[in-house]
Amino acid sequence: MLISLLVLTSTLAAPPFAERWEATPDRVWLGADWWANRLQDWEVQDGAVWCTETRTNMAMRTAQVLSRTIDADAGEVVIEVDILPPAVWLDGAKVGLLIGGGGPDIDHRLTAQTHHVPAEDGGLLVVVEQNGSVQARSFEQPMKKGGYWSIQTPVHNADVPLLVNGVSTTHGRNTLVEPDATIHLRLQMIEGNLQVTATSANRESTWHSSSGVPVSMRQGSVALVSHGAKFGFDNVTIDGSGVKTHDDRAWGPVLCTLYTVDEGVLNLTAQFPPLDSASPGIAQLEVNHGAGWDAVDEAALDSDSWTASFRVGNWEHTRESSYRVVFEEPSLRGPVRTVSTTGRITAEPTDGSVVIAAMNCQKVYTGDLKWNHDGLWLPHVETVSGIRSHEPDLLFFAGDQIYEGDLTPVDARNIKLDYLYKWFRWCWAFGELTRDTPTVVIPDDHDVYLGNIWGSGGKRAAKTGELTAQDAGGYRHPPDFVNMVHRTQTSHLPAPVDPAPIDQGISVYFTDLNWGGVSCAILDDRMFKSSPSVVVPAGNFRNGWPQAEGFDAATESDVPAAELLGPRQEAFLEAWSGADDDRWASVVLGQTPFCNLATLPEGAKSGGVLKSLPFLEVGEYPEGYHLATDADSNGWPKTPRDRAVRSMAKSHAIHICGDQHLGAVMQYGVDSFDDGTWAFSVPAISNGWPRRWFPPNPGENARPGLPYTGEFFDGFGNRIRVHAVANPVKSGRHPANLHDRMPGYGIIRLERDTGTATLECWRRPQLGVDESPSQFPGWPVVVPLSD
Repeated sequence: MLISLLVLTSTLAAPPFAERWEATPDRVWLGADWWANRLQDWEVQDGAVWCTETRTNMAMRTAQVLSRTIDADAGEVVIEVDILPPAVWLDGAKVGLLIGGGGPDIDHRLTAQTHHVPAEDGGLLVVVEQNGSVQARSFEQPMKKGGYWSIQTPVHNADVPLLVNGVSTTHGRNTLVEPDATIHLRLQMIEGNLQVTATSANRESTWHSSSGVPVSMRQGSVALVSHGAKFGFDNVTIDGSGVKTHDDRAWGPVLCTLYTVDEGVLNLTAQFPPLDSASPGIAQLEVNHGAGWDAVDEAALDSDSWTASFRVGNWEHTRESSYRVVFEEPSLRGPVRTVSTTGRITAEPTDGSVVIAAMNCQKVYTGDLKWNHDGLWLPHVETVSGIRSHEPDLLFFAGDQIYEGDLTPVDARNIKLDYLYKWFRWCWAFGELTRDTPTVVIPDDHDVYLGNIWGSGGKRAAKTGELTAQDAGGYRHPPDFVNMVHRTQTSHLPAPVDPAPIDQGISVYFTDLNWGGVSCAILDDRMFKSSPSVVVPAGNFRNGWPQAEGFDAATESDVPAAELLGPRQEAFLEAWSGADDDRWASVVLGQTPFCNLATLPEGAKSGGVLKSLPFLEVGEYPEGYHLATDADSNGWPKTPRDRAVRSMAKSHAIHICGDQHLGAVMQYGVDSFDDGTWAFSVPAISNGWPRRWFPPNPGENARPGLPYTGEFFDGFGNRIRVHAVANPVKSGRHPANLHDRMPGYGIIRLERDTGTATLECWRRPQLGVDESPSQFPGWPVVVPLSD
């Protein structure tokens, strides 16, 4: 019966995929055709790829092939690989292939994340097991385990059940598992029938399906899989008329570019993967103004952040130019010249109209794991498409580009690579936007692996008495890690206005950017901020929330010693606001609002309840909510907050920020409700903590029918006039776990002739649904650029 399956088809759909690493230097990155889960779990060593993660709670590591998928219903599929076994097979160890993950309707960047835990659209495991047998197991049976943030659970045989329609046979010695004996694994599938053979020096083991493989497992991705022991791989081939070629999906060595143009200077950073640390290499920036490519700068790769930062003076900002990054990738056979995808340096706007697109908080996973868009939110193609439709002149990412424990837990042993693994997901999603548009990116607390951060001028955070390291203030992780994060996200910004490092040698990036007649002050709200646990001991603050009984945050939390922006940034903001220059509009770009626009249900003393609160029906207004006092917001501390608001008001700056996961427009007040500037806190790209604004009493001068608008004092006693809020509700959109949290983005349209800023708050579109984009109720909001 099987003889017919072994006849090769006469015509192949595409050239075979063949991968060997014999010329690749020892390094972490496997190459442009691969995505490793996780980055730090795989490495090239001595001409082969090895999986180095063997812990039981870090199951089923995968290295996904990007440039090939299979469709066994379209023709024959043949996959072969040499497996290099460990000296000792640990209990339950498995090695082989994961095929058929995802499918034709799922973005390959999402499918590439498939690993560790079986779930819907996970595919088929074809593995050699500890006893030497070959088995086919389902990777699509949900385990119903795993946390709200991370998957980190052991996976046992019962979790990946055998396909019941298979026959397994063995020949030769009793064990396939022999020291130093390479195992050759060959998989062949025709018309849904599968045959797998594993051979070593003295044994052969086979598995074949007796009635076909389920349809869901016959189309999709191809990946190497290693579980429970250190396995190596070499000589990977993927061939047959059922193999689809996607050369455009290969990614690297340039993963992403970020740039700004300011005062005749182009600053551009290219993000690379971890290469040969002994010889990182030098990259060149080439520009084409229409008459051919010219090299304009070169930069050595930084072997921590794996970035190359270019700076080109005397930039002609009035015309559009193309650019590319040229790099000689190290190889044991000699360098290989690679050229990045062409990008565009836009001409500076001159028509008195500037459009800014603002985003923040990119969460990938919020529970109920599925290896499709019902379970994971990346790569945010619907958001990217929506942003592109507005043709922005400037992009702004306000922080939390990554969450430290998102989908995969924090790996403190390899924290730099763990960060890069998650940062690369952001690059993969948004790089197609940043490649062609000037971009401001600023990190927030989660980017530097803290749930909240009170930077305290850069001190080292350490547990003090009853205070956690985070509550004690400062940076918990080493300064070289923090600086690495800064290089990846901010090294393309204009030079800092006051570049001296803070404590521990941590770099700063606060600066200004002038583009199209708009002056943007770029702040770091967290770097100098005091810890409330330290400076307000009477409040017994924990994670930013006062726990002391009877403590009144509105009257007792504002103490003289508390800092917010710190003296250096306050001096910068004051000077920037009062500058006599040719700007026609002013914008402040920061992480979070200068108020605490949030409420909690009765009895709640922290935001820990947010993820479990029910979503309300549209128009429903809950009773019993009270004003929040979250010192992670810039509503605290009040006195330096008031100084910042007064400074911004001098230039009538629009404050654009995020962090709160709650789209809102408000006007700050100090001595009255109308003496401060307008602010737009844009909604999250995707989030797990849906904040709410349901004040117990309607605001003075509220908009008709909207009791949450109007004039309020927040929980810290700050004046705010609330104009629009996108509270979480039952949206009726799919998937609800994403859309009920009100994800979206902000568009800010600045117009010189009308002297106005139009603030637009757009819903994240539904993936695959043919509908016109829509704004949240209450938007757009038009505010003046001056009095």
